[in-house]
Amino acid sequence: MRRKIPSLQALACFEAAARQQSYTRAAQELALTQGAVSRQITALEEFLGLALFRRTRHGVLLTERGADYFAQVAPRLQALEQDTLDAMSAQGPGGTLHLAAVPTFATRWLIPRLADLKRLQPDLTIHIETSTRPFMFADTVFDAALYAGTPEQVSQWAGTRALRLLAEQVVPVCSPHFLAGQSSLSPAAIADLPLLQQSTRTEAWRRWFDAMGVSAPLALSGPRFELFSMTAAAAAHGLGLALVPRLLIEPELARGELVVACERVLPSERAYYLVTPQTQDERPVISRFVLWLQQAAAQPG
Repeated sequence: MRRKIPSLQALACFEAAARQQSYTRAAQELALTQGAVSRQITALEEFLGLALFRRTRHGVLLTERGADYFAQVAPRLQALEQDTLDAMSAQGPGGTLHLAAVPTFATRWLIPRLADLKRLQPDLTIHIETSTRPFMFADTVFDAALYAGTPEQVSQWAGTRALRLLAEQVVPVCSPHFLAGQSSLSPAAIADLPLLQQSTRTEAWRRWFDAMGVSAPLALSGPRFELFSMTAAAAAHGLGLALVPRLLIEPELARGELVVACERVLPSERAYYLVTPQTQDERPVISRFVLWLQQAAAQPG
């Protein structure tokens, strides 16, 4: 039986025009003429038996039925494109793994180790996208996630299981010139210096000073950065002291761009976890990745 599915060309024109609110801009995006886009959408409207757009002085707007159809079609076109890219990128029998990851951990810890994984499993293809918050796996293409959080936060991620990989030790670091020839700084001395803030952990400096038993009226003051990589870069360029997980700044420490200002770490329950769907039948590609990841996490440095 013939499926009741319109042409992909018509759907692509509809999706672009709906997003751009313009046939002309949709045509530019798709490298078509404005007339070709208009004809495709007209054919789609005839196929569906409903009006998808209404014209305005500045372009086109979706009708109510058109908006409903767009909300259904757009994610399916995106998923179809992703499926096609996956099929094109898989060069061998090793399989494909979609991984969500907290950005700095992915950049600083995971990616430098992927060459070793490629050597061991040359046919495995890994796609990585950033994500910092829990999500519903059923609503995404992800097979697993690298997540930073406390045991409580991990346990509250519904429908998942978690494998603890690495503990987090947060230390204050700075450019060497802040030490002025000293081997380290006292917590009281750090309280008087410019502090760099992490926007995702607004209370980090205050908790560190409280743990050290030091009064720090300016613990919440200073420029804020979204990613640890940004905070570390700002510290390396002498903008102030940063409070960051040590495992994320090993290259800067090795090169001498950053130094540990004080070896007293911030007590933390946070760790890095591999999170997978609880109901997922573990594919061989995931089993192999989990085994490699455990071995990589167990190695020093």
